[in-house]
Amino acid sequence: MNNARHLKHLYARAGFGIRFEDLHDHENWSVKKAVRKLFKASEKQEPITVLTENIDLRNHPKDQTDDQKKLIQEERNKQEKALNNAWIKQLSETDAQLREKMTLFWHNHFACNIGNAYYEQQLNNIERANALGNFKTMLLQVSQSPAMLQFLNNQQNQKGHPNENFARELMELFTLGRGHYTEQDIKESARSFTGWGYDGKKGEYAFRPKAHDDGIKTFMSNTANFCGEDIIDMIIANKQTAVFISTKLYRYLVNEVADNAHIRAMAEVFYHSNYEIKPLLEFIFLSDWFYDDKNIGNLVKSPVEFLTGLNRQFYISYQNPDVLMQFQRTLGQVLFRPPNVAGWPGGRSWIDSSSLMYRMKIPSTILNAGVIDFTGKADPEDEAYLAAVRKQQLNVIKRVQAQPDWDKFLHDIPKNTTKKQIAEFMLEPLLNKTITDEINISPDIKTTIIQIVSTPEYQLT
Repeated sequence: MNNARHLKHLYARAGFGIRFEDLHDHENWSVKKAVRKLFKASEKQEPITVLTENIDLRNHPKDQTDDQKKLIQEERNKQEKALNNAWIKQLSETDAQLREKMTLFWHNHFACNIGNAYYEQQLNNIERANALGNFKTMLLQVSQSPAMLQFLNNQQNQKGHPNENFARELMELFTLGRGHYTEQDIKESARSFTGWGYDGKKGEYAFRPKAHDDGIKTFMSNTANFCGEDIIDMIIANKQTAVFISTKLYRYLVNEVADNAHIRAMAEVFYHSNYEIKPLLEFIFLSDWFYDDKNIGNLVKSPVEFLTGLNRQFYISYQNPDVLMQFQRTLGQVLFRPPNVAGWPGGRSWIDSSSLMYRMKIPSTILNAGVIDFTGKADPEDEAYLAAVRKQQLNVIKRVQAQPDWDKFLHDIPKNTTKKQIAEFMLEPLLNKTITDEINISPDIKTTIIQIVSTPEYQLT
């Protein structure tokens, strides 16, 4: 069981969970082999290409009527929805789940929220392409993406009128962390990034020499005529960047409570591999401490991880994808819409009393048209009651239009698997008495499973 528990933990953290059929097929694998297979499956890159037009590059009439403005805004909303749906679908169906799990991490690390879904798609694909690659390469490409140039106002950063927004967030949120630079460093860095912008006609990065301040700057005790690339080189050369990224990754993949010794070891690996992400992840997944009991089933799933995990486990298809955006809105994490430049705080902040209740209702809504278990709630002979249940189910089916593949899911469960074993598989934390008692009296396997995924424990990974 120990090996199965370790594999289950690995897939929960390096992906979005493991299915019955996969655990059954892989249970004799060593952790080392499973890690190798996860990387292998994530070698392929699947960029999202659902948006083919950049609405900003259209020739919009200068004097737009209210109707024209409304029409353009409707198109923007459609694009945003299409992009969101495309990524949720990819998260839920791809075999490259380690790449997508890390794309989700970088999506929050480089938080960006603008009204142009085409630029957001572009940024998302930069994060995906580099998710398991080199951090410095990704940092440069993200910094030069129209999405980030627009979001952090570097488009307005020019000689004589430096805009410090990007320079500040580059150090505070993307690389060094607060307290590891001075206000003077921000000022001099902002001067170095003057002239970085994007071409409004082509929608791609463009350096504007006339807007660049080519005077002498002093940044982190170094003095020269620096440009933006020089600043990024110096930030990367500072080991604190490796520590900062390792700390965030530790909290994302291992435990919200930082272990400084483990983080220092991670930072050494990251720094000495020239910021290659793969060796760092391999180091984490192959460390004994990653599989310590205190690091299993202790993280709260983000709303997107929660929905993705359900979709993958139960092979759910949505006739009405708008429902998935509605779920994201209600749970507090809409992809491409972080609350601010710092991203979603994550961890325990995902759960409060109302969101927990809502999370616990979602599985039964999707998997069984809103019905968890009616045992003891009324006499089955009561025709009026049954009619009400049927009506409730019909309303939910019409509204949600989600179709789990129960036949496939149940077929994946090995014969003679007990209810207790199913619960142990479905939940990351160890079983408690309440869950054991509940599943012992549930009438059938399907009800048992819906009960399991409707528990607070299912919210943990």
